[in-house]
Amino acid sequence: MTMIDEAGLNAFVGKMLGDLGGVFSVPTVRIGIRLGLFEALHEGGPATAAELAARTGGLAVRYVREWGLAQAANGYALYDATTDRFSLSPEQALVFVVKDSPVYLAGAFELAAAMIEAEPKVEECFRQGSGVRWGDHAGCLFCATGQFFRPGYVNNIVQNWLPALDGVEAKLQAGARVADVGCGVGFSTLLMAKAYPKSSFVGFDFHEPSIASAREHAREHGLGDRVRFEAVAAKEIAEQGFDLVTMYDCLHDMGDPPGCAAHMRRIVADDGTWMIVEPNAGDTPADNMNPVGRLFYNASTMICIPTSLDQEVGEGLGAQAGEARLSEVIRSGGFGSVRRATDGPFNMVLEARG
Repeated sequence: MTMIDEAGLNAFVGKMLGDLGGVFSVPTVRIGIRLGLFEALHEGGPATAAELAARTGGLAVRYVREWGLAQAANGYALYDATTDRFSLSPEQALVFVVKDSPVYLAGAFELAAAMIEAEPKVEECFRQGSGVRWGDHAGCLFCATGQFFRPGYVNNIVQNWLPALDGVEAKLQAGARVADVGCGVGFSTLLMAKAYPKSSFVGFDFHEPSIASAREHAREHGLGDRVRFEAVAAKEIAEQGFDLVTMYDCLHDMGDPPGCAAHMRRIVADDGTWMIVEPNAGDTPADNMNPVGRLFYNASTMICIPTSLDQEVGEGLGAQAGEARLSEVIRSGGFGSVRRATDGPFNMVLEARG
């Protein structure tokens, strides 16, 4: 009979309680964001449940109080038992309220909900070896994905990633043609367009609802004269001669990454650059047994692998492919030079040239 290590069991159960607490927090956090509860605490300062309910348009006080206690137990809000008031620390506000903060994580909770919604579809994929078409996973997975990636893009594309490329920023400042492939709802494309007004930008994505959202965002930001969006698969883009081709967190989702790399080589100018932003990962699974790898492996199981396996070839590269495998894929398309231009806790930026 196998002997149970009681201390090890207690430690593992403690870990599970922490993990389950995080899971249980997903719906209450989403409600708090949608109803403006976090924002009201941040803007108005400490409040009792009744005061907070009044600030947010007369919500039911009993629900607001239980929600506040849940967030305090989560560690997502502060609770003063003496005054019976709830509040947010500046650090908590950066995560739940300040949308341009690099650590704004509302999108992560939306992604978690979308993954749970898609569970029956992905479970069937386990049985059949099939995939789930992008956009069919959940009610609005593409919306949640855009929301999740936006803070990283706002704080890195113009400030860190593009300047790390050899000679690219000067081209953008002078006026370049840029293709943003796999642009989704257009956040990355529009951020680049705002920063480099002399350049022209076109976003490509195979998901028509995403392109519709991207076009609406372009109109809202008054960038329709320099930015356009087209619904077309990466390997079917007919335009060529781009000075810069960008791909943000999407190469690993494609059904045929090597075929896509070959087509990027055809559409980029001879002296142009292909920038590939991918989740940061080591080259072996053992390298990725950490909190970031945990997030990416779970998201990859529920989103990235099903999306890839639904497409032609069905490579299933996965969100934690690592630099060595990604570089191999890129070089297979005909690019002679691949280097890691920069990286951060969540992303690596690879630069490919002919």
